[in-house]
Amino acid sequence: MSDTFVLGWEEWAAFPDLGLPAIKAKVDTGARTSALHAVAIEPFGPANNPQVRFLMHPIPDQPDVEVTCAARAVDRREVISSNGEAELRWVIQTHLKIGERSWPIELTLTNRETMMYRMLLGRVAIQPDMVVNPTVSCAQGELSYDLYRDFPRRKPVKRPLRIAILTREPNNYSSRRLVEAAMERGHIAEPINTARCTMAINALSPAIFYDGRKLDRYDAVIPRIGASMTNYGLAVLRQFELTGAYCLNAPDAIGASRDKLYAHQVLARAGIGMPTTAFAHSPKDTKNLIDHVGGSPLVVKLLESTQGRGVVLAETKKAAESVIDAFRGLDANFIVQEFVKEAGGADIRCFVVGGKVVAAMKRQGAEGEFRSNLHRGGQGLKVRITKEERAAAVKAAKALGLSVAGVDLLRADSGPKILEVNSSPGLEGIESTSGKDVTSMILEYIENHVHVVRKPKPRRKPVVSEEILRPSVE
Repeated sequence: MSDTFVLGWEEWAAFPDLGLPAIKAKVDTGARTSALHAVAIEPFGPANNPQVRFLMHPIPDQPDVEVTCAARAVDRREVISSNGEAELRWVIQTHLKIGERSWPIELTLTNRETMMYRMLLGRVAIQPDMVVNPTVSCAQGELSYDLYRDFPRRKPVKRPLRIAILTREPNNYSSRRLVEAAMERGHIAEPINTARCTMAINALSPAIFYDGRKLDRYDAVIPRIGASMTNYGLAVLRQFELTGAYCLNAPDAIGASRDKLYAHQVLARAGIGMPTTAFAHSPKDTKNLIDHVGGSPLVVKLLESTQGRGVVLAETKKAAESVIDAFRGLDANFIVQEFVKEAGGADIRCFVVGGKVVAAMKRQGAEGEFRSNLHRGGQGLKVRITKEERAAAVKAAKALGLSVAGVDLLRADSGPKILEVNSSPGLEGIESTSGKDVTSMILEYIENHVHVVRKPKPRRKPVVSEEILRPSVE
């Protein structure tokens, strides 16, 4: 036992190869992997020998101490934290020094700014002749943050960001506003035509090419993918994720919102009010479809419809049967919904950013038109939404996993009913009607999720294991 190397439940560590003389680490045998705090992670170098560069703030309550580190990337790995969130992380290999002992370990890089410890030492990094004594702190001696006394200080700032706007319409209002507002806030925003992107897919150095030219790394991506480009656009967006860019709306969330049938199933599972909706494949079920939504009048919607196209009001049962048969004859996928007469051809657009309704407008359809879309001649009007409507909009966006969404709802006698959740809502109508700078709110949300260094929040009692790998990875 005299040759046993004892580790306490916390230890002071150093990383000579990274230029980090002192890091306070939590030793956690419940976690498989080890993790190191890192922000502004940027891959570079050749595909056969990729490197990663990142910023490290080694002292939890002194974010002005900043160290730039670089190391060879050995893997990218999906890790699940103790709260169930999955994250794709870069993995590096470097030498760890605790006490007089030094040995190579693998580390995943992740933002640990809200945690007490800048490092987590998992069980894979603990060598066979080492034991952990959970009753002892710093069994291998203590270091001090005074070792950073001569390191340069810099005031933490919101860094200028390089933002890609995925759009095939760079000159429309939304794209232009995003570019202009980003410039005003000190960022660079570049429209990228989704159709002109190609992808080189590999594990350690994923790349995106634009008209044959390899794109540099972007800090964030604002997806404004057209309906006709959904599948390819989502593939491009996933590729941006692989390069380390923050995506304003995740690909899976956009995909869920674009699939109208699936989106309604998700909303129903979350207990969110919406018009009764029916779907069937067999031509024999036309009568059942009509009955499921309470008979006529009813609304028939193509699943791929946008901006009110492919949406038909059938005022009688005979008209409903004719429309349904016509859509089936075109081999089109559609849903049937109850018609909310009391809405009076108007709906409410709630603009949700980061779990809050930041603006709203009433869209009133033109005379004789039940569709209220502004593209169909509808008019945007100021509106005061109720607490119930606000809660429904936020819940709908959250259910689909969207950070930014345009949630359309109807005012029914029984309460708000969600019509649709749009993952790429237009900015012109909502800004001109509400008078609010929604574009800047979106950019502020991005700033708060990219490269921002904050003091850690007080933690509750530590959990048994901070993070574990998916079983498939183990």
